[in-house]
Order: sequence, then C-alpha cells, then structure tokens
Amino acid sequence: MSSSSRKPSSTTNRLVSATPASTLRSRLLAGALAVAVAWAGGATYYLVFHDEVLARFVSQQSAIQYGYEERIGTLRLQLDRVTMEQTASRDGLAQRMAELARRQAAMEARQATIASLAGDTAPVALPTPVIEAPEPAPKVPSGPLSGPLPGAKPFPTPDALRLRTDAEPSPGRQSARVVEGQVAALEQRLDGLAEAQSRVLATLGLRAGKGAQRLRGLVARLGLDPARFEHERPAGIGGPLVPLSGDAFALSLSEVQRSLAEEARLRRITAALPVRRPLSGEISLSSNFGARLDPFTRGYAMHTGMDMRAETGEPARATAAGRVTVADYNGGYGNMVEVDHGHGLVTRYAHLSAFDVTPGQWVEPGTVVGRVGSTGRSTGSHLHYETRIDGEPVDPVRFLRAADAL
Repeated sequence: MSSSSRKPSSTTNRLVSATPASTLRSRLLAGALAVAVAWAGGATYYLVFHDEVLARFVSQQSAIQYGYEERIGTLRLQLDRVTMEQTASRDGLAQRMAELARRQAAMEARQATIASLAGDTAPVALPTPVIEAPEPAPKVPSGPLSGPLPGAKPFPTPDALRLRTDAEPSPGRQSARVVEGQVAALEQRLDGLAEAQSRVLATLGLRAGKGAQRLRGLVARLGLDPARFEHERPAGIGGPLVPLSGDAFALSLSEVQRSLAEEARLRRITAALPVRRPLSGEISLSSNFGARLDPFTRGYAMHTGMDMRAETGEPARATAAGRVTVADYNGGYGNMVEVDHGHGLVTRYAHLSAFDVTPGQWVEPGTVVGRVGSTGRSTGSHLHYETRIDGEPVDPVRFLRAADAL
C-alpha cells in the first residue's frame, strides 16, 4: 500500500480543525445580536409606553388620596353630628334644670299658701337641686387639617378610618349621664311633692265644705233669716300672690279658698249666735220660757227667759261674742249683764251675785260675765238667762239645742 493512501492530506486537516471555532463565533454573534434586539425592544417599549405607566401610577395614587379625603370628610360629618347631639343634650339639660328651678319656686309659693290656709305659718321647705354643670363637649376645629407629625405612619387603608363608637363612653358623657339621672330624680321628687300638695289641698277643701254645710244647717235650725247677716263688716284677708295659671292645682286652690272664705263667714256669724251654754256641765231647768204661774203672785205671767239651777258663785259665761251694754242692778232682774251680739241679737244674765265685766267691754264666747246669785225678784240661787231678737224675747231652748249639736 502506498504512502498516499495511509496519511490524510494537509487540506483536510485544516478544515477539520477550523470547524469548532467557527461554530462558537457564530453563537456569540447570535447572542449579541439577540441582546441588542432585546435592548432595542425594551428601550422602544419604554419610550412608547412610559407616559401610560406613569399616568396609571399617578391615577392609583390619586384614587388612594381621594379615598382618604372622602373618609376624612365622612368622619368630620360624623364628628359634627356627635358634637351637635352633645350640644343639644347639654342645652336640653339646661332647660330641664331651669324648669326644675321654676317648678320649685312655684311649689314653695304653693306650700306657703297651703300652710296659711291650714293656719300654719311655717311653710315646709322644698329640696334645692344641687347639680353640677355637665362638662363641655370638645370643640371641632374649623380650619384645615394639620399636616402629619414627624415619624407618623400612614393608615394602611382608608377602611381603617372610623369613629370609636363602640369604645367606652368618655368622662364627659359619663358626667352628662349622671346629671341626667339627678335631674330625673328631682323631677320625680317634685312630682311626688305636687301630688302631696294636691292631696292636702283636697283635704282642706273637703273639711271646709263640711264645716260650712254644718254651720249653714245650724243657722237654718235656729230659724234665722240669712239676710240678717249679709251686711256684716268684711274680715281682713291676705296671703302671698299666686296667680292662677289655669292648671288643676290653681283651680282647686280657688275652690278651696272660696270654701274656706264661706266657712269663715259662717263661723263669724255663728260666733255672734248665742249657741253655747251659759253654765258649765249639764243644764237643769227650774222654770221654762213662756207662760207660767208667778212664784210670788201665783197668777199666770209671761216668763221671758229660762231659770237654770246653779250654786251661788258659780261662773256665768257669755254664750256668744259681743259687747257688754249693761252691767248693773236692774229691778226684778237684780244684778244683770246684757251683751249685744250684733245683728239684733242680745242675751241677758240676771240675779247675779257679782259682776266680772264692765259696760263697753268686748267678750268672747265663754267669757265669765258674772257669778250666779239670787238678787232681785228671786226665790233662790239660780241663773235667769234670756235671748232677744230685735228687742223681743225668744225661747232660748232652740239656741241650747244648737249648743248640744256643737
């Protein structure tokens, strides 16, 4: 075999050795070209879509800012509403406290009136409300919100902004609730006092009505004409001024005052009526009013009074209020006291052993006018008692029966 068939040629060796280097170079060139194309594409994309990306970012940030501002505005409205409610509540408490003070003053005046009607000069003191003023509500700033403090962190989301309505009530709210409780308690107490005053007033009116009815019946049983007492001198009246307001208490007060005035008028009339006993204890008659056998002549004669058994020196008492017109010896009457009770009514106390009054003296019912005796035309110790109407003697028995009723 020849040498040419065993050894490759030099040309063939050069081609084989050059193939790997060419392949690497081609790959590097291709990679560089790809990077260049990618960079060119990215740069082109950035240049083309830069404004759109920036606009979207700004839009997102603006949306977040608007969300914060909207939430803050909502919170401000809620805070304003809460503040207005607290202000209204505080104003309402102030009005209720002012109304309490007005009611208390009115009830003190009513109590004084009731006490004067009942004859009690010391009115019952009503409680004075002592209430601390509620704490003022926090003021809402009217200017713009201040900037964030240094180092302050933003809220994570707008939804995190809310009022702490579920938190514990503030001290101001607790104070307002305490005041409301005090005001409500005082209102309830004043209501109870008003009811008590109404009951007392009703009792006074009922008592006055019954008293007036009883005295009217007394005057009617005596057979006296009521017109006889119409021209009496009016008695003094007075008391604190409590204007009528048209409420139930004022109307009841007016009715009670009328009933008490009528009862007082009838009492003044009754005080002038000889409807009390001239002697203490049970009355024992030795001679009645009217025709009788005269103890001296033994003939029939008019007896103008009643003879009552009594021991010498026993006190004889005025049977009605009036003025003494006679305190002297008077013929067959012996020592006699005459009392003018007004309205044409006169009483006489005769055969006295001594006088205890003088002419012109004013006497009240029960005043001792003299002592029982047997002076004048008398057969023994006794009291001759007369009642006269317009100068004419009338039977004292009807007055004594009225005295028994009293």
